[in-house]
Amino acid sequence: MSRLVVSPTIEEYLEQIYRLENEYGVVRTKQLADLLGVSLGTVTNTIETLEQNDLVVHEPYKGAKLTEKGHKIAVDVVRRHRLVECMLSDFLKLDWSRLHKQACGLEHAISDDLVKPLEKALGHPKTCPHGNPIPTACGGLEEAAQPLEALHVGGKSVVTKIVDEDEDILNYLMAIKLVPGADVEVIEKIAFDGSMIVKVDGQDRPISKKVASVVWVRKGR
Repeated sequence: MSRLVVSPTIEEYLEQIYRLENEYGVVRTKQLADLLGVSLGTVTNTIETLEQNDLVVHEPYKGAKLTEKGHKIAVDVVRRHRLVECMLSDFLKLDWSRLHKQACGLEHAISDDLVKPLEKALGHPKTCPHGNPIPTACGGLEEAAQPLEALHVGGKSVVTKIVDEDEDILNYLMAIKLVPGADVEVIEKIAFDGSMIVKVDGQDRPISKKVASVVWVRKGR
């Protein structure tokens, strides 16, 4: 078998598998197809190629997980992606809702030789502008956070990161000031649909279960 060339497409697949695996433990084909905006057949064929090259392990009817080899590549892509987001924010002052989409293209153009100089120029940031931790050069990732939806009524904490970088969600969160660094308190939890009312910046704000799941807060506070 010829050696697999790790193309931007392969990097994108591994990066998204990494993100989904962190959230769900195992990645289903449909989840990946929806996230990448491609057909199920395309995802199935690509997963087969990744498995043949020891980048993922796939169990029928269960899903896929990264191997050690695949995980290493994925973490490297995530590191580049989040550093690029910092660059676009710090140097170009790009709005935070547009960072993710722009970084998705640029992350593949950043060579290994440029990563450390870029990190140094940025002042060695620990997180991207959305609060997501930037892996170290060795792949280390330190954080202690939980989704906002895990807090009980009366629970208070500080927003640490936003795990879904969809532009519409980010614009909404900015509008209600539910952003990294914000103090948040759970006022009410609605059982039948999982929505919540939270106090942020002195205002009571209703948020959906979706929003409560993508806003993560400091654990243990």
